[in-house]
Order: sequence, then structure tokens, then C-alpha cells
Amino acid sequence: MAVTLGTAGELTRRRFASLGRPALIASTLVAGGLTLIAVIGPWIAPYDPDATDVLAAHQGPGARHLLGTDSLGRDILSRALAGARLSFAGPAVIMLISTILGTALAIFSAWHGGRVDRMVNRLLNVMFSVPGVLVAVLSSAVFGSGFWAPVLALGVVYLPYMARVVRSVAVRERHRGYVESLQLAGMSSWRICLRHLVPNVLPIVTAQGTYGFGSALADFAAVSFLGLGIQPPAAEWGVMVSEGRSELLDGALQQSLSAGTLIVVTVVAFNVLGAQLSSRSGGRR
Repeated sequence: MAVTLGTAGELTRRRFASLGRPALIASTLVAGGLTLIAVIGPWIAPYDPDATDVLAAHQGPGARHLLGTDSLGRDILSRALAGARLSFAGPAVIMLISTILGTALAIFSAWHGGRVDRMVNRLLNVMFSVPGVLVAVLSSAVFGSGFWAPVLALGVVYLPYMARVVRSVAVRERHRGYVESLQLAGMSSWRICLRHLVPNVLPIVTAQGTYGFGSALADFAAVSFLGLGIQPPAAEWGVMVSEGRSELLDGALQQSLSAGTLIVVTVVAFNVLGAQLSSRSGGRR
């Protein structure tokens, strides 16, 4: 959830950072593999993810259906592979929004300093107090369920986490000697920010964006699980966990278990990778 990007997130970063290079390699491979699946998943799915076969309902894992089937006889592996695209698209757009807006706000605050910086910090503190999933739920309730309402809401919710981290780096860069030299040489503020400050904060932006992706995926799946995000019969991991609830009473665990495992593995992989990137970017500064 979004709250994990705060104090708990810092503790997690330190723990994962102590694991060193093996954790970086393993998390990169897992995160890269899952991202590749999200891109090509619909094309490698063995069956049509929406094709129903009531005669094959609630089948356990076997040679024909490796992960079994759901209550409508749909192949769970095919739905998991096809659903990876939507499951990744939501968090990707969330982090794109929060990264662009958060980085711009952080550099604006660091560059002007003084009263502007204090006002931005107060705004960020207010935004920190708002639960991410609650905002997404309210947004979906007001503007309707689907893809864009929770994505846009969560994009704004994740903005302060990106802005706070990037601002700390941008403030240090703002007061370095080369900035003063460029100002004395007559370079405009816009050019200094775009050509020098932005490239220098990119490592921490990348690390924070990677770290936040996993949490955004969990929040996006949670909204779909509540029925306010992606709607059935679309294949998406949060939807699959939700649909699998009714099957648990029949002893069919495979749908919720498969989708839930994919969510957990993805969140852990991206959190570990983000923590490793963060520790390395911090060590270079």
C-alpha cells in the first residue's frame, strides 16, 4: 500500500540493501521476467482467456490446464498471462503521473526555496495523511469504476512520496558550485533545471519509481478486488482474486491463489529492486 513508502519503506530499503548484489540480480531477473510476461502475455496464453466451458469448471491443475480452471471453465493460466498486461499498465501510468508531477514540484520547490519551499512541504504533509486506496475508492465511486478513475487518483496520491525524496536531492544540487557558475554565465533557470538538475536527480527518481511500482500494483489490485476498478470479465489479477472468493467454498483455491501469488511476487521483486537501486544511488551522491 502507499503507506509502505514512508517510514516502513525506509526500514525495508535498509534490510534489502544489506543483501547486496545477489538481491539486485535476483530482483532484476524476476521483475524483468514479469514485465516481459505483461508485454507478451496475451500472445502466449494457451487459451482464449475469456472462453468459457462449463463442463470443465473447477478443474484442478493438470496436463490440459496447468493451473486449473475457474467456475466458468476458463483457463486460469491464460487469464493470469493476459491479465498481467492490465495489472502492470495501471501501476505504470500511476508512477508516470506521480513521477512527472512529483519531480517537477520537487525541483520547483528546491530551486525557489524559502517561502515557496515551506508551502510545498506543508502541501506534501497534507497529502501524506490521505490513504491512497480510500482516495481511489472515492474517485471510482464519484467518476465510475474502470481503469482511469483509480489510476488518476492513485497517481496524485503517490505524488508526495516521489516529490519528498527527489526534493532532498534537488536541494543539495541547487546549492552546488556549478549552479552558481551557470547563473553567473547567464544561463536561464529553466535551462539549468532541465539540463543539469533533472539529469542529476534521475538515479533517485528511477529508484523511487521502481520501489513505488510494486506498492502501486498492490493498491490498483485492491481497488479492482473491491469491484471499483477493472470490471469482470476482464482478466486482471485483482479481479481474479475477487472472483476466486466464491470458489473457495467449493475447495477450488487455484484462481485466488495463482493471482494472489503473482501479486505478492511482483510487489516483493519491485520493492527489492527499488531498495537496491536506492541504496546504490544514495551511495554515489
